[in-house]
Amino acid sequence: MQDGIAALEDLLAARHSCRAFRPEPVPEETIARIVTAAGRAPSWCNAQPWQVVVTRGAETARFREALLAELATGAPRPDLPWPESYPGVYGARRRDCGWQLYEAVGIAREDRAARDEQSMENYRLFGAPHVAIVHAEAALGPYGAMDTGGFVTAFMLAATALGVGSIAQASVAAYAPFIRAHFALPETRHMLCAISFGWPDPDHPANGFRTTRAALSEVLDLRG
Repeated sequence: MQDGIAALEDLLAARHSCRAFRPEPVPEETIARIVTAAGRAPSWCNAQPWQVVVTRGAETARFREALLAELATGAPRPDLPWPESYPGVYGARRRDCGWQLYEAVGIAREDRAARDEQSMENYRLFGAPHVAIVHAEAALGPYGAMDTGGFVTAFMLAATALGVGSIAQASVAAYAPFIRAHFALPETRHMLCAISFGWPDPDHPANGFRTTRAALSEVLDLRG
């Protein structure tokens, strides 16, 4: 299995949050292959609580426009509570990611207006031709959400393997009631995140940086 772990390590190293896309759509068979591969993610009791709505063409544009309209008039109402804070190293990592993005796209740290405008790209879906709305069975609670996180990771790794860029977005899922209404989804489904995806634009400056990862010593507590 040595070749297998090497291939996985290469995929994990290659995957990044894509923040600019080319307009060409991803073929239906490629989307199906990504979702099928992601469906191999493990879950408690094999419950497989995840489902995904994927938009394309005019439907992506319709959702983008409706989301921006909701943003102007509605308030965030996520199904799962957002973090209360990012203490210590977690806040530092979050800030470092933001500063890297602003530097890449030429935004000065003190330019709050430009930073706010860049943050709006989340709700424009970064210009992606597709968005996947990932939702899970509410009755399964936090563990159903945790299982679905595995699906999200597998989705993005499968996309990377096929040359497709992606970015997971909790910001979009903050408008959960709107999303359920827009896609006629039942109240029994928790909106967990969106994944904007498509062919990446390698020349866009927003795709020109990579975040760092914690050292093994910060993650692993090996005992015995």
